[in-house]
Amino acid sequence: MPRKADCKDINRSRKAICGAILSLSVPAIVTNVTVPVLGITDVAIAGHLGSPAYIAAVAVGTSMFNLLYWLFNFLRMGSSGLTAQAYGAGDRDAASVVLGRAVTIALMSGLVMILLRHPICSLLLDSMKVEGTARQLAQSYFMIRIWAAPATLSIFAFTGWFVGMQNSRITMWISLLVDVVNIAGSIAFVYGCNLNINGLALGTAIAQWVGLTAAVVFAARKYKVKLPSLTAVFEWSGLRRFFSINLDIFLRTLCLIIVTLWFTRIGASQGDTMLAVNSLIMQLFTIFSFFMDGFAFAGEGLSGKYKGACDRIGFRQTVKYLLWFGVAISAVFTTLYALCGELFIGFLTDDVEVAAASRDYIYWAATIPFAGFLAFTWDGIFIGTTETRSMLVSMLMAMGVFFGVFYMSFSRFGNHGLWLAFISYLVVRGVALWILSRRFNRDSYFCSAR
Repeated sequence: MPRKADCKDINRSRKAICGAILSLSVPAIVTNVTVPVLGITDVAIAGHLGSPAYIAAVAVGTSMFNLLYWLFNFLRMGSSGLTAQAYGAGDRDAASVVLGRAVTIALMSGLVMILLRHPICSLLLDSMKVEGTARQLAQSYFMIRIWAAPATLSIFAFTGWFVGMQNSRITMWISLLVDVVNIAGSIAFVYGCNLNINGLALGTAIAQWVGLTAAVVFAARKYKVKLPSLTAVFEWSGLRRFFSINLDIFLRTLCLIIVTLWFTRIGASQGDTMLAVNSLIMQLFTIFSFFMDGFAFAGEGLSGKYKGACDRIGFRQTVKYLLWFGVAISAVFTTLYALCGELFIGFLTDDVEVAAASRDYIYWAATIPFAGFLAFTWDGIFIGTTETRSMLVSMLMAMGVFFGVFYMSFSRFGNHGLWLAFISYLVVRGVALWILSRRFNRDSYFCSAR
């Protein structure tokens, strides 16, 4: 029977780890929730410019940058795990080198985007088959906003770095600052300077540079970060590990994009109503992901820290409580979607036909939380431990299952077969990572962490 002192230590450890999880996850959730506000504001401003083409152009332009920047999300993920391990090991110099390396690559990549802005813009617009006035306006929007590419990609790097340093509050404040500056700037440029859609792009571009400036100030003042030498930044072994990790994440992201685009394409092939239905149900998945992503951020920071500190017990406790948080959140969202799904749909659309068709798919929305929480949770843990090759393997397995289930079920069940494939894809991602996580049970894994 455990002694009272042992029980107190266990309770203290439980409170400390749960507190650390919440301190990282809650600000990240707040950041995620504020993201749609900016998009809604841009659409609302565009909707008052006198032509539907402006709304279409903003939607297309936003999609272009989402797709372009999504491919560079490895700058955030790769930075968080490496930084968290350096933090856990107490090596501030190594953490500074990670930041310097990630920001250098971000700035260089952003510069390349600017130099190649014309062919990139044409390629994206052609792939979306955008024509007419909407194409001209979207092109104008892109050509202005692209000048913020170095800043946007650098913010990705800083976001991952701050999470690795166990501080997601800074990323929350930076995100809120960017949103406020963006909204204020867009309104001023559109209505005060009569720049129309160019004003929206200019407001967004300026806000990104303001966000980068704030990130630099936070890093310099709070963490006394010093600029690493170019020799340290381009040191071959560190650079090779950085690119190896990020290549895995890049390929994994590419697989995720393929699944997402295929899901959208099949929905569109069934007509506007079914495309709208799938979009609405996917919005419910997005809302759930806002919360689970926050806990994935906590997993990145804490698992990396404990790996860097060679603390096997702290790592296992963190995994345990992250999984319990995932179960609790999934139970809440499953209950909400099962009982109030139709109310959510009614809030999102007033189209009678779409709302009626959506009722047959509410149970898929209720299935998503328990199907997906393992994938989110383990993603964060594997990013923190920089076991990115396992993430790529699990994604390849999940993508294979997605297309296998789709081709076997779509001809028989139609759109329900598409959702069955998507749910199977989520389940396989999580289960595969859980199986691959067995390597963490080996004592030698943490003994060799340094």
